[in-house]
Amino acid sequence: MTTAADDGFRFRSIAVPALIPSFLFGIGEGAVIPVIPAVASGLGADLAGAGFVVAMLVVGQLVGDIPSGALVARIGERAAMIAAAVLSMAAMVLALLAPGIVQLGVAVFALGLAASTFALARQAFMTTFVPARIRARALSTLGGSFRGGMLVGPFLGAGLIALTGSVETAFGVQIVAALAVIVLLVVMHDPMAVRERAARPVPTATGGVPLAANPGLFRTIWQNRGALVRVGSGAAVVGALRASRMAILPLWAVSIGLEAQTTALVIGIGAAADFALFYTSGQIMDRFGRLWSVIPSMVGMGLALIGLAFTHDLGAAVQWFVAISILLGVANGVGSGIIMTLSADLAPRANPAPFLGAFRFTADAGAAAAPLIVSAVVLVASLPVAAALMGLVGLAGAGILVRNVPRYVPHPRSSS
Repeated sequence: MTTAADDGFRFRSIAVPALIPSFLFGIGEGAVIPVIPAVASGLGADLAGAGFVVAMLVVGQLVGDIPSGALVARIGERAAMIAAAVLSMAAMVLALLAPGIVQLGVAVFALGLAASTFALARQAFMTTFVPARIRARALSTLGGSFRGGMLVGPFLGAGLIALTGSVETAFGVQIVAALAVIVLLVVMHDPMAVRERAARPVPTATGGVPLAANPGLFRTIWQNRGALVRVGSGAAVVGALRASRMAILPLWAVSIGLEAQTTALVIGIGAAADFALFYTSGQIMDRFGRLWSVIPSMVGMGLALIGLAFTHDLGAAVQWFVAISILLGVANGVGSGIIMTLSADLAPRANPAPFLGAFRFTADAGAAAAPLIVSAVVLVASLPVAAALMGLVGLAGAGILVRNVPRYVPHPRSSS
């Protein structure tokens, strides 16, 4: 729903409540994630155990997706972000003090819960506050702020480790970043409070929105089951394709004999190309429609993975790996923000958080399943077969979205 006030919207109005906190939280996560395997190994975990601890982050995000929607609906976006930042700090303190991998796994799981709640809260705020006519650009910028933090975080973590000689000190980056988020959110002017006072309905017995406008978590999911199943299944493929890219590329580099530092450089260049396109993606979605972003993205990644499958034994395998890694980054960047934008388009205006959590769960489920699928295919067949299979899955997902998005998602111009 849009109002005359939408014409006066400025991007700076979302910088403090959403973009800067997301950047800071991304810095913390970016510093922590690369060191989790090393910390787990230092506590006595083998390779499989370290992998299990790392997986707890995704498990925590999955478990937290739907409950976080109910939490945000109950306590509000800003309070939920503060709660998530506090939880992340507690998780990092536990990680610093963890005597074994079980406690470390619990800490990483809690960080996943916090990340899920924080992401859902900032998305719910943007969905409610930003006019529909620039929703994709705003949400893509939100995703870009987090990706920017994820790029900066590893460098800060590495610098702190170099200064102290302790891998665990990287957890301190998340603690400081979360503390900065809390301070920022506590002292900032809350734009949602002003809008809610201006548009507040007739008071009810509970002092809030009439109960009919807030049907609750499970009723919201049930009422929107068609969109969740049909468009959500396409979002799950988007999540799977993105996760498979991050699983396949490091394995591919090892299989063709690249050194670790070279692999990191190549993947980093692809990540930079991905980051550079986040606002362009939003412009495409707002101007032409959602499919003009997501379909080129998925088809591009799908064809790139299929092409990669045929380069493993070529004499120029390294050159092909570099080129396709960059192409995958570009293709993913073109679709930046698409999952948040689609879920925002579909969410009920009065109470979006429960739906956003359920939709996010579908995408995260795809992302969690993809590395397992890749590992299983590599075990029974080969890495090139796994790459080709995930590429075909991406093309199939594009077909799902072509069929269902026009049915459920209005063109941005018609909704503004």
